[in-house]
Amino acid sequence: MKTKISLLILLFSIVSNAQFVKNHGQLKVEGTQLVDKNSKPIMLRGMSYGWHSLWPRFYNKESVKWLKDDFKCNVVRAAMGIELGDSSYIKQPEFSKKKIKAIIDGAIKNDIYVIVDWHSHNINLKEAKLFFDEISKEYAGSPNVIYEIFNEPDDETWEEVKAYSEEIIKVIRKNDKQNIILVGCPRWDQDIHLPAANPIKGFDNLMYTVHFYAATHEKWLRDRTDEAIKSGLAIFVSESAGMEATGDGPLNVKAWKEYIDWMEERKISWITWSVSDKDETCSILNKSASSKGNWKDEDLKESGLKIREFLRKYNTEK
Repeated sequence: MKTKISLLILLFSIVSNAQFVKNHGQLKVEGTQLVDKNSKPIMLRGMSYGWHSLWPRFYNKESVKWLKDDFKCNVVRAAMGIELGDSSYIKQPEFSKKKIKAIIDGAIKNDIYVIVDWHSHNINLKEAKLFFDEISKEYAGSPNVIYEIFNEPDDETWEEVKAYSEEIIKVIRKNDKQNIILVGCPRWDQDIHLPAANPIKGFDNLMYTVHFYAATHEKWLRDRTDEAIKSGLAIFVSESAGMEATGDGPLNVKAWKEYIDWMEERKISWITWSVSDKDETCSILNKSASSKGNWKDEDLKESGLKIREFLRKYNTEK
């Protein structure tokens, strides 16, 4: 009898986990909080793929399923490299869209959320407008999709980023009236005080991104973000990890856990970087890792084992 009950519990868990978007549906922003279709606060936690132009081998539906089933991700982030690499969007747009759509379609099939990330440090207004027009037409009506319209501005001013963002938001909103749009801010998404003082107006369901690497970015960034939230900004941590901002160096698990505790307390969604196999700390996979998941412990670096532990611990809501 106990065996039967255990099997029923396991089956119910599998079915529930397979219906995350079905259960939570259309996301929206209420005040500073991301909420689900029932206006219940929701946290998305998951993994970002590395630049598609550098690690295209991981951009497939099977890896999405593995991240959902094994890492317990309820969201993944497809990082489309705009300039970097021979297969970048600027050089190979059709190849790039194929790779990104593989992750979007994989997320929809597995009923989790997906961030479509315009992964650049520069303004490419013309190209971004064409891309987001196409994607928002194709996936309008799918509650799974979240648009991240500018990954990490570096030297651009907030006025430049704001003007660019407003143009892209208009393009998306012509096709998709309600899905969440993520807006970046200067200095690699650390200068969140700038949009806090001069936010984009006239659009709903906008959130602003903050990125941290815990061994570099100390409590000052959390304090700055707290002030931005107090001013009325909705915050989404669309990229983060536990090492230095270079993506390398030792993990600082204590500092990382301080950030996670801070996000959990405030119900801020968070994404970890990255599904890739570069010889650096932030790439969670070794070269031995299959392109399609089914990763054993020996395929995961220390950062991969740790983030899987965190995601399994916190992503318990179905």
